[in-house]
Amino acid sequence: MMDLYNQVCQECSQHITKRYSTSFSMGIRLFDKRYREPIYAIYGFVRFADEIVDTFHGFEKADLLQRFRKETYRALEDKISLNPVLQAFQQTVNKYNIERALIDAFMDSMEMDLHFHTYEDSLYKQYIYGSAEVVGLMCLRVFCEGDEAMYQRLKAPACSLGAAFQKINFLRDMKSDFDERGRVYFPGVDFERFTEEDKAQIEADIKQDFDDALAGIILLPKGVRLGVYLAYVYYVNLFKKIRGSSAAHVVQKRIRVADSRKMVLLFSSALRNHLNLF
Repeated sequence: MMDLYNQVCQECSQHITKRYSTSFSMGIRLFDKRYREPIYAIYGFVRFADEIVDTFHGFEKADLLQRFRKETYRALEDKISLNPVLQAFQQTVNKYNIERALIDAFMDSMEMDLHFHTYEDSLYKQYIYGSAEVVGLMCLRVFCEGDEAMYQRLKAPACSLGAAFQKINFLRDMKSDFDERGRVYFPGVDFERFTEEDKAQIEADIKQDFDDALAGIILLPKGVRLGVYLAYVYYVNLFKKIRGSSAAHVVQKRIRVADSRKMVLLFSSALRNHLNLF
Protein backbone atom coordinates (compact mmCIF):
# COMPACT_ATOMS: atom_id res chain seq x y z
CA MET A 1 0.00 0.00 0.00
CA MET A 2 2.98 2.33 0.43
CA ASP A 3 3.45 2.28 -3.32
CA LEU A 4 -0.15 3.41 -3.75
CA TYR A 5 0.33 6.25 -1.25
CA ASN A 6 3.46 7.44 -3.04
CA GLN A 7 1.69 7.25 -6.38
CA VAL A 8 -1.21 9.35 -5.09
CA CYS A 9 1.22 11.94 -3.70
CA GLN A 10 3.05 12.15 -7.02
CA GLU A 11 -0.25 12.54 -8.85
CA CYS A 12 -1.14 15.46 -6.57
CA SER A 13 2.00 17.33 -7.59
CA GLN A 14 1.34 16.54 -11.23
CA HIS A 15 -2.19 17.89 -10.94
CA ILE A 16 -0.93 21.07 -9.27
CA THR A 17 1.54 21.66 -12.09
CA LYS A 18 -1.07 21.17 -14.79
CA ARG A 19 -3.59 23.48 -13.13
CA TYR A 20 -1.13 26.28 -12.40
CA SER A 21 1.09 26.27 -15.49
CA THR A 22 0.18 25.01 -18.96
CA SER A 23 3.60 26.04 -20.28
CA PHE A 24 5.69 24.14 -17.74
CA SER A 25 3.39 21.11 -17.68
CA MET A 26 3.62 20.80 -21.46
CA GLY A 27 7.39 20.97 -21.27
CA ILE A 28 7.52 18.30 -18.56
CA ARG A 29 5.38 15.96 -20.66
CA LEU A 30 8.16 16.03 -23.26
CA PHE A 31 10.68 14.63 -20.78
CA ASP A 32 11.56 10.95 -20.74
CA LYS A 33 9.22 9.28 -18.26
CA ARG A 34 11.81 8.82 -15.49
CA TYR A 35 12.29 12.60 -15.18
CA ARG A 36 8.64 13.65 -14.99
CA GLU A 37 7.62 12.71 -11.45
CA PRO A 38 10.56 14.37 -9.67
CA ILE A 39 10.11 17.60 -11.64
CA TYR A 40 6.37 17.63 -10.89
CA ALA A 41 7.30 17.15 -7.23
CA ILE A 42 9.64 20.14 -7.26
CA TYR A 43 7.07 22.34 -9.01
CA GLY A 44 4.29 21.32 -6.60
CA PHE A 45 6.46 22.23 -3.63
CA VAL A 46 7.56 25.65 -4.88
CA ARG A 47 4.06 26.47 -6.12
CA PHE A 48 2.42 25.84 -2.76
CA ALA A 49 5.08 27.82 -0.88
CA ASP A 50 4.53 30.72 -3.26
CA GLU A 51 0.77 30.52 -2.73
CA ILE A 52 1.23 31.13 0.99
CA VAL A 53 2.84 34.53 0.47
CA ASP A 54 0.93 35.60 -2.65
CA THR A 55 -2.60 34.32 -2.17
CA PHE A 56 -3.56 33.54 1.42
CA HIS A 57 -4.75 37.05 2.25
CA GLY A 58 -6.57 37.37 5.57
CA PHE A 59 -4.47 34.62 7.16
CA GLU A 60 -1.29 34.77 9.21
CA LYS A 61 1.07 34.26 6.30
CA ALA A 62 4.26 34.39 8.36
CA ASP A 63 2.95 31.67 10.66
CA LEU A 64 1.77 29.52 7.76
CA LEU A 65 5.10 29.86 5.98
CA GLN A 66 7.04 28.99 9.14
CA ARG A 67 4.88 25.91 9.67
CA PHE A 68 5.38 24.90 6.03
CA ARG A 69 9.15 25.31 6.40
CA LYS A 70 9.24 23.18 9.56
CA GLU A 71 7.05 20.51 7.98
CA THR A 72 9.33 20.47 4.94
CA TYR A 73 12.47 19.94 7.00
CA ARG A 74 10.82 17.28 9.11
CA ALA A 75 9.65 15.45 5.98
CA LEU A 76 13.20 15.52 4.62
CA GLU A 77 14.61 14.14 7.87
CA ASP A 78 11.91 11.53 8.54
CA LYS A 79 11.52 10.62 4.84
CA ILE A 80 7.74 10.61 5.26
CA SER A 81 4.96 13.20 5.36
CA LEU A 82 1.18 13.19 5.59
CA ASN A 83 1.21 16.22 3.28
CA PRO A 84 1.18 14.71 -0.25
CA VAL A 85 3.13 17.62 -1.75
CA LEU A 86 5.88 17.28 0.86
CA GLN A 87 5.90 13.51 0.55
CA ALA A 88 6.58 13.73 -3.19
CA PHE A 89 9.14 16.48 -2.64
CA GLN A 90 11.09 14.69 0.09
CA GLN A 91 11.35 11.58 -2.06
CA THR A 92 12.85 13.64 -4.87
CA VAL A 93 15.23 15.55 -2.59
CA ASN A 94 16.50 12.38 -0.91
CA LYS A 95 16.80 10.39 -4.12
CA TYR A 96 18.73 13.02 -6.06
CA ASN A 97 20.72 14.47 -3.14
CA ILE A 98 19.36 17.98 -3.58
CA GLU A 99 21.27 20.22 -1.20
CA ARG A 100 19.54 21.62 1.87
CA ALA A 101 21.14 25.00 1.06
CA LEU A 102 19.01 25.27 -2.10
CA ILE A 103 15.85 24.65 -0.12
CA ASP A 104 16.94 27.14 2.56
CA ALA A 105 17.55 29.82 -0.08
CA PHE A 106 14.15 29.20 -1.64
CA MET A 107 12.29 29.41 1.67
CA ASP A 108 14.25 32.56 2.60
CA SER A 109 13.12 34.22 -0.63
CA MET A 110 9.49 33.37 0.13
CA GLU A 111 9.91 34.98 3.54
CA MET A 112 11.34 38.09 1.91
CA ASP A 113 8.01 38.64 0.18
CA LEU A 114 6.41 39.03 3.61
CA HIS A 115 8.77 41.82 4.65
CA PHE A 116 9.90 43.73 1.56
CA HIS A 117 7.90 45.69 -1.01
CA THR A 118 10.84 47.24 -2.84
CA TYR A 119 14.19 45.63 -3.56
CA GLU A 120 17.54 47.37 -3.80
CA ASP A 121 20.24 45.67 -5.85
CA SER A 122 21.63 43.17 -3.31
CA LEU A 123 18.16 42.10 -2.12
CA TYR A 124 17.00 41.79 -5.72
CA LYS A 125 19.87 39.46 -6.58
CA GLN A 126 19.26 37.44 -3.42
CA TYR A 127 15.57 37.15 -4.24
CA ILE A 128 16.19 36.12 -7.86
CA TYR A 129 18.63 33.45 -6.68
CA GLY A 130 16.35 32.04 -4.02
CA SER A 131 13.04 32.21 -5.85
CA ALA A 132 14.18 31.11 -9.30
CA GLU A 133 17.80 30.10 -9.78
CA VAL A 134 17.78 27.47 -7.03
CA VAL A 135 14.64 25.92 -8.55
CA GLY A 136 16.60 25.47 -11.76
CA LEU A 137 19.42 23.90 -9.77
CA MET A 138 17.03 21.47 -8.05
CA CYS A 139 15.79 20.40 -11.48
CA LEU A 140 19.36 20.14 -12.74
CA ARG A 141 20.16 17.69 -9.93
CA VAL A 142 17.40 15.49 -11.31
CA PHE A 143 18.54 15.88 -14.91
CA CYS A 144 22.17 15.02 -14.10
CA GLU A 145 21.25 11.87 -12.14
CA GLY A 146 24.37 11.96 -9.99
CA ASP A 147 26.81 13.12 -12.68
CA GLU A 148 28.61 15.80 -10.65
CA ALA A 149 30.80 16.96 -13.52
CA MET A 150 27.74 17.62 -15.67
CA TYR A 151 26.03 19.43 -12.80
CA GLN A 152 28.97 21.75 -12.23
CA ARG A 153 29.26 22.43 -15.96
CA LEU A 154 25.58 23.38 -16.30
CA LYS A 155 25.03 25.25 -13.01
CA ALA A 156 25.61 28.73 -14.41
CA PRO A 157 23.35 28.30 -17.47
CA ALA A 158 20.62 26.79 -15.25
CA CYS A 159 20.78 29.84 -12.98
CA SER A 160 20.60 32.14 -16.00
CA LEU A 161 17.50 30.41 -17.32
CA GLY A 162 15.75 30.60 -13.95
CA ALA A 163 16.68 34.27 -13.63
CA ALA A 164 15.36 35.08 -17.12
CA PHE A 165 12.05 33.36 -16.40
CA GLN A 166 11.62 35.21 -13.11
CA LYS A 167 12.50 38.64 -14.49
CA ILE A 168 9.99 38.16 -17.31
CA ASN A 169 7.40 37.16 -14.73
CA PHE A 170 8.15 40.39 -12.88
CA LEU A 171 7.59 42.42 -16.06
CA ARG A 172 4.47 40.49 -17.02
CA ASP A 173 2.96 40.81 -13.54
CA MET A 174 4.04 44.36 -12.70
CA LYS A 175 0.47 45.63 -12.40
CA SER A 176 -0.86 42.83 -10.20
CA ASP A 177 2.28 42.79 -8.02
CA PHE A 178 1.89 46.51 -7.37
CA ASP A 179 -1.92 46.73 -7.15
CA GLU A 180 -2.49 43.57 -5.09
CA ARG A 181 0.72 43.25 -3.06
CA GLY A 182 2.39 46.67 -3.20
CA ARG A 183 5.56 45.13 -4.64
CA VAL A 184 8.08 46.45 -7.14
CA TYR A 185 10.93 44.00 -7.64
CA PHE A 186 13.20 45.92 -10.02
CA PRO A 187 15.76 48.10 -8.15
CA GLY A 188 15.33 51.83 -8.62
CA VAL A 189 12.07 51.47 -10.56
CA ASP A 190 9.02 53.55 -9.68
CA PHE A 191 5.91 51.71 -10.88
CA GLU A 192 3.98 54.94 -11.33
CA ARG A 193 6.82 56.41 -13.40
CA PHE A 194 8.00 53.32 -15.30
CA THR A 195 9.93 54.66 -18.28
CA GLU A 196 11.08 53.28 -21.62
CA GLU A 197 14.64 53.59 -20.33
CA ASP A 198 13.78 51.46 -17.27
CA LYS A 199 12.21 48.87 -19.51
CA ALA A 200 15.14 48.81 -21.96
CA GLN A 201 17.67 48.27 -19.17
CA ILE A 202 15.68 45.36 -17.74
CA GLU A 203 15.26 43.82 -21.19
CA ALA A 204 19.00 44.00 -21.89
CA ASP A 205 19.63 42.11 -18.65
CA ILE A 206 17.08 39.44 -19.60
CA LYS A 207 18.55 39.10 -23.09
CA GLN A 208 21.96 38.31 -21.60
CA ASP A 209 20.40 35.71 -19.29
CA PHE A 210 18.71 34.03 -22.24
CA ASP A 211 21.92 33.96 -24.28
CA ASP A 212 23.81 32.36 -21.40
CA ALA A 213 21.01 29.85 -20.75
CA LEU A 214 20.79 28.56 -24.33
CA ALA A 215 24.43 27.50 -24.28
CA GLY A 216 23.55 25.15 -21.40
CA ILE A 217 20.26 23.85 -22.80
CA ILE A 218 22.13 22.46 -25.79
CA LEU A 219 24.26 20.35 -23.41
CA LEU A 220 21.39 18.88 -21.39
CA PRO A 221 20.70 15.12 -21.52
CA LYS A 222 18.61 14.18 -24.53
CA GLY A 223 15.75 13.00 -22.34
CA VAL A 224 15.04 16.51 -21.02
CA ARG A 225 16.51 18.84 -23.63
CA LEU A 226 13.36 19.32 -25.73
CA GLY A 227 11.16 20.00 -22.71
CA VAL A 228 13.51 22.62 -21.30
CA TYR A 229 14.02 24.12 -24.74
CA LEU A 230 10.25 24.42 -25.18
CA ALA A 231 9.92 26.34 -21.90
CA TYR A 232 12.77 28.56 -23.09
CA VAL A 233 11.02 29.18 -26.43
CA TYR A 234 7.72 30.02 -24.73
CA TYR A 235 9.40 32.61 -22.55
CA VAL A 236 11.45 34.04 -25.41
CA ASN A 237 8.20 34.60 -27.31
CA LEU A 238 6.61 36.24 -24.27
CA PHE A 239 9.74 38.37 -23.99
CA LYS A 240 9.38 39.43 -27.62
CA LYS A 241 5.79 40.52 -27.01
CA ILE A 242 6.85 42.53 -23.98
CA ARG A 243 9.72 44.15 -25.90
CA GLY A 244 7.25 45.11 -28.61
CA SER A 245 4.96 46.81 -26.09
CA SER A 246 5.36 50.25 -24.58
CA ALA A 247 6.33 50.78 -20.96
CA ALA A 248 2.88 52.25 -20.36
CA HIS A 249 1.23 49.13 -21.77
CA VAL A 250 3.34 46.81 -19.61
CA VAL A 251 2.15 48.49 -16.39
CA GLN A 252 -1.47 48.48 -17.54
CA LYS A 253 -2.04 44.97 -18.90
CA ARG A 254 -0.73 41.45 -18.35
CA ILE A 255 0.87 40.26 -21.58
CA ARG A 256 0.62 36.57 -22.50
CA VAL A 257 1.23 34.12 -25.34
CA ALA A 258 -1.97 32.66 -26.80
CA ASP A 259 -2.53 28.89 -26.47
CA SER A 260 -2.75 28.56 -30.25
CA ARG A 261 0.67 30.18 -30.54
CA LYS A 262 2.04 27.79 -27.91
CA MET A 263 1.01 24.83 -30.06
CA VAL A 264 2.86 26.28 -33.04
CA LEU A 265 5.92 26.76 -30.85
CA LEU A 266 5.66 23.16 -29.64
CA PHE A 267 5.84 21.73 -33.14
CA SER A 268 8.55 24.11 -34.34
CA SER A 269 10.65 23.39 -31.23
CA ALA A 270 10.30 19.63 -31.73
CA LEU A 271 11.46 19.99 -35.32
CA ARG A 272 14.45 22.16 -34.40
CA ASN A 273 15.41 19.69 -31.67
CA HIS A 274 15.15 16.75 -34.07
CA LEU A 275 17.34 18.49 -36.63
CA ASN A 276 19.76 19.92 -34.00
CA LEU A 277 19.04 23.44 -35.22
CA PHE A 278 19.54 25.31 -31.94
